[in-house]
Amino acid sequence: MKRINLVLGVTVLGFAVTGNPAWADKKTCTPGMYTLPADLSGWATPAVMTAARTPQDLSKSQIEAGKAVRLQLAPTPDLQFVLRPNEPGGSVSSAGMVGFAVAKKGTYRVMLGGRAWIDVVQNGHAVDSTAHHHGPECSGIGKMVDFTLDEGTAVLQLSGSGKKELTVMLVSVP
Repeated sequence: MKRINLVLGVTVLGFAVTGNPAWADKKTCTPGMYTLPADLSGWATPAVMTAARTPQDLSKSQIEAGKAVRLQLAPTPDLQFVLRPNEPGGSVSSAGMVGFAVAKKGTYRVMLGGRAWIDVVQNGHAVDSTAHHHGPECSGIGKMVDFTLDEGTAVLQLSGSGKKELTVMLVSVP
């Protein structure tokens, strides 16, 4: 009888641990113990930058592919977007814009360390995303979105963030 109870207890405990996907699959990440892939190594050392609030401010808020920035966002009502975002966020959310150069036509991936709506504007039009991914486990990259861009310049608009600061990085995807 005692042996049956022990087996039943282990079975129930095993179900409780594996039966809840909201937390059972979460990996425990030890700070400083994760090595980023070479193409994402810029994520580890973000520079601090203030996001543009108006299209005229974009010249002061430029990012480079492969280099992360910890972007200081502004209250959404204080922004004048280049193009109205699909999800602008409410009056208590944060938002911001940065410009960037597109060296050659191809796929570019925008990575965020938190939640926000991502819009990329090029040639006065919103560019449709082509893929959505999660960042590598334990990397601190929560969201990755791909866009096919033409050579030239583009604007990254972030909106609907619940935080006033957000780490951002852009990379070219081979």
